[in-house]
Amino acid sequence: MPTENLYRNAEPPATGERFETLLAHRNLVIERIVSAAGVAPVEFNQPQDEWVLLAHGSATLEVDGVAQSLGPGDHVFLPAGTPHRVLQASHGAIWLAVHLHPVGDEAPDSQGAASA
Repeated sequence: MPTENLYRNAEPPATGERFETLLAHRNLVIERIVSAAGVAPVEFNQPQDEWVLLAHGSATLEVDGVAQSLGPGDHVFLPAGTPHRVLQASHGAIWLAVHLHPVGDEAPDSQGAASA
């Protein structure tokens, strides 16, 4: 299996966020998310649990109506059904999101590792 790097090819998009699957295996999905400045807040309310780590940059994440300021290394667990959205992110913010789907549910497009 090839070695990958979270920061390789991590240029931010011109607008919004770019979601890339790093690993999809059984009921687990690991994504890299790269944010541009001025992200339009989109609310997520997912059927799976999610653990998210801000690996680079700064951001404000609203979780169940409460804003939280995040810096490098900060992480948050979002149980299934918890409404959340990014209110603000620095240009080039890099996130690592780990999604754990309910037992018995296969991860979407389960395929093993995908290069970023």
